[in-house]
Amino acid sequence: MIVTKKARILIVEDDMIIAANISLQLTKLGYEVTGIVSRGEDAITHVKENEPDILLMDIRLKGEMGGIEAARLIKQDFGTPIVYLTANVDEATFSQAKQTQPHAFISKPFNALNLQRTIELVEEQLNETQVVRPPIETHIEVLHDRIFVRQGGKMTKLMFDSILYVEAERNYSNIVTAEHTYMLANTLKTLEEKLPYNQFVRVHRSFIINLSKLDVVAEHHLEIHRKAIPFSKSYKEILLSRIQTI
Repeated sequence: MIVTKKARILIVEDDMIIAANISLQLTKLGYEVTGIVSRGEDAITHVKENEPDILLMDIRLKGEMGGIEAARLIKQDFGTPIVYLTANVDEATFSQAKQTQPHAFISKPFNALNLQRTIELVEEQLNETQVVRPPIETHIEVLHDRIFVRQGGKMTKLMFDSILYVEAERNYSNIVTAEHTYMLANTLKTLEEKLPYNQFVRVHRSFIINLSKLDVVAEHHLEIHRKAIPFSKSYKEILLSRIQTI
């Protein structure tokens, strides 16, 4: 299924005139701008709390953290697609930026048409990534202490206690155990409705965790089985209240 809604975009640019112009152009094109920030540290916090679909990142930022380092951390923890904004960067800097596997570069100064075409190409890349997924059977059966998932023509039993977390991947979901990952053609919302409320809790747009497997609760992330899981501000109160009832 191809995503047709317009992307939600974060702008990371320390020149407020340029940032405001980009925001205006994107808004005219129907995109939602989740925010404008000028520092790499603020970009990381914004992504954690607002979960944009695409990040427009200036390579050269003022402050302790440059755009490439911020992009690397964001890509590592959240997988957010990066589009770099560049202006006369040297070859070494360009090579460093390429290592973060951005979806595109836009050279400054740029016009509205260039911006529009670049964002549309990134959206197409994201949709193509989703379309090439192999067909997966969607049937699942839930009992009081286990879930059965149909894969390869057979039903596999998963005890709830063996599930570490569930991660969304667009319209698919990955049920992760210590030994295996099971990909299902079900949305995270569907699984959230089927999994037992007393054991599983949504902590992010893309994650449901097994409360009994929770190892670390930090300010902006959780850890389960050495996996860092983003922790959205909007789910914080729910998670903390659920932890207290365990």
